[in-house]
Amino acid sequence: MHASYGALWNTVEFFRVWLILSIEALVLVYGQKGDGCGHTVLGPSSGTLTSLNFPGTYPNHTQCEWTLKVAKGQTLLLTFGDFDLERSQDCISGSLTITDSSGATRVGPLCGQLSTTNRNISVSTNEITVHFISGTHRSGRGFVMSYSTNQHSELISCLHRGTHFSSQQISAFCPAGCRGVAGEIWGWHGQGYRDTSVLCKAAVHAGVISDSLGGMINVSLQRGITLYESNFANGVLSKTGSLSDKRVVFFKECNRELMVMAYNTSSVWDEVNRLGQKVSWSPELDGSQWAASSADQQPWMEVELWNRSTVTGIITKGTPHYYIESYTIMYSKDRKTWKAYKAASSKDKKVFEAHSDGHVMVLNSLIPPVIARYLLLKPQKWHIRASAQVQVLGCPSAALRPRSQGDELNTRKAVVTETLSIDTLPTESPVIKRSSGPSQAVILVAGMVLGAALCVGCLLAGLILWRRKRNSQLKKCCVDQGCQGFHGTAKLPSINPELVSYPLVRNIHDALPNPPLNVYAEPDVVSGGQMMGLTFRPPMEEGYTIPFAHNLYDTPGQLPEYADPIPPEPEYATPFSEMPTDSTINNRENLPMCRSTQISRSDKQQYDCPAHRVISNGYCTPVTHGTGQQKPAVIYFEPQTVEPLLHTYHEPL
Repeated sequence: MHASYGALWNTVEFFRVWLILSIEALVLVYGQKGDGCGHTVLGPSSGTLTSLNFPGTYPNHTQCEWTLKVAKGQTLLLTFGDFDLERSQDCISGSLTITDSSGATRVGPLCGQLSTTNRNISVSTNEITVHFISGTHRSGRGFVMSYSTNQHSELISCLHRGTHFSSQQISAFCPAGCRGVAGEIWGWHGQGYRDTSVLCKAAVHAGVISDSLGGMINVSLQRGITLYESNFANGVLSKTGSLSDKRVVFFKECNRELMVMAYNTSSVWDEVNRLGQKVSWSPELDGSQWAASSADQQPWMEVELWNRSTVTGIITKGTPHYYIESYTIMYSKDRKTWKAYKAASSKDKKVFEAHSDGHVMVLNSLIPPVIARYLLLKPQKWHIRASAQVQVLGCPSAALRPRSQGDELNTRKAVVTETLSIDTLPTESPVIKRSSGPSQAVILVAGMVLGAALCVGCLLAGLILWRRKRNSQLKKCCVDQGCQGFHGTAKLPSINPELVSYPLVRNIHDALPNPPLNVYAEPDVVSGGQMMGLTFRPPMEEGYTIPFAHNLYDTPGQLPEYADPIPPEPEYATPFSEMPTDSTINNRENLPMCRSTQISRSDKQQYDCPAHRVISNGYCTPVTHGTGQQKPAVIYFEPQTVEPLLHTYHEPL
């Protein structure tokens, strides 16, 4: 009987010790204890902690303690994103106190509100304890505090927004744990984020930093856009936003889409559409959707990259009816040894979320990235049937090389049991579909041919344009520069085709030159009372009547309006240049002459007569030179009268 009591006591003692050790281990792992603790993420170099219900009012009569510890030789930097505890006498309604490892008070007790300038605190120790106690109160949002080491002096809180910075380039350190802090973001990594978004949560959404570790961000403020789209990525859901003056754009290296050589799936769903046709949901390189058979309870998809690459993210896209809700990733370099992807500072497989609130296109970043050529996506939960379209982000870690002949043979056979272990096979007889991309040699040859054709086309186009320009210059040489012959180029003085030179010597018996006939366009007769064009008034003759207008009504036309000409004044025609000498005439006879098809000139020179001295037959009235004797060269014969042109007019009714 005593032995049984002793055994029972030993059992109770054992459970008591195990319970104490479990509690101590829990405190050491999570670094917190109490019933007033809110969102808490304590990383090795940074972290975030909040009061319960933040940003709502914290409950009455609660308490919480957090232990923050970093590596030895480093000190702690603290920053408050918000601090609002109800102010009371001696802070009995609620307070926050910071002590070091020896129990000495470093900061506090604090209550009320902290101004922006007093929210950054530096503690010269690597370990502190944060005590939060709440009493009876009616208001107060609580607090949110973040920490980092002194090596990250650019520490910002989880509530900093893009509008809090005036510089166009921002470089800051985001602490771990900002994903779970209340704050809104608008947009996604492809288009940028609205400047009113909280920066650290937007950085997690864009895949720039990990929420469990935090890290440095490099941001630029650029011109805003009209609409910011909603998107789900890395466990964060953004909202749809309207126009803003600025937008936040994150810089991220090694983030382009990688080329996929082949897909390998556990099963493929063969659908029969409304027309009775069989449609296979098999992945193709042109972006087709994959869907597993409904009988496949352990579906998977293998993605083979072009070469070994650094993988930084995976984008999955489902359909409105069939999609994956969560999945895990395995990776391999040689398709023989597979490793499960684990989150930073974790020993468990990381489960990625692939759907939220109707968003079927989801980005999941791999932080830290992995180096692999083969990726195995294993859905954990799905809707109706597993279905996804997969894109891999990253950058090649080696020079591009084509696959060997053995790889091509394996692609044609598609024997999955050669590379996957037995426990990874989802079904007894998997249906495998594989598609390969074009050869690199074919792509290179096609590119070279296209480049050569483009160069030849450019050369031919340039030659044709040069020849056209040269021909046009040759056509203008006679008018502008002179004629070009076999013996060189003789440049002639330019002659204005509108100028008419005077004759040097004319005999009195020579016939007068034929004057150019003046051709006038008949004025348009406009009906409907429209104003007629102005011209000079013709001389009134007998029998002249107003002509009828050409309209549909038999009525006389309106009399056009005329302007009286300027009274004639004596004018003289003078040569524009000096009279050439005989030597100049002889020299011109030896030069080659260029005839222009645009100028029609008679053998005899024509006289330039003033406009007011032209008579009806086209000849010019001579000018008298006073009482002096006239020179023979300027004596004119009186021209013969010519019958005037007969005009036919209609008599008015």
